[in-house]
Amino acid sequence: MESQPLRIPLDQLRKALDAALRHVEASAGPTVTLGHDYFWSVPGDELYDVLNEPKDLTIGQLSESWQHLENLLAHQDEALGYHLVWLADIIRAIGQDTAG
Repeated sequence: MESQPLRIPLDQLRKALDAALRHVEASAGPTVTLGHDYFWSVPGDELYDVLNEPKDLTIGQLSESWQHLENLLAHQDEALGYHLVWLADIIRAIGQDTAG
């Protein structure tokens, strides 16, 4: 199951994220409340290995992911690529809680 690498223009991704957040904000207001804190997480080395079922599910915590993002906002010069993983945790939860 190999495919060509997917190229994502970051300016387009930024616009898509902004459009999605504006949609949520129009219905939920300036703050969202997430109904859950803990979630199942698939380790990165197993996440895209779709030919094998994940063996090492771990537990993630939305409040912890959010804390990392708040720290990023306070210290933007310390940004890491992994902040996108924590951001994805939060965005997924918002999308699932506000779907419709």
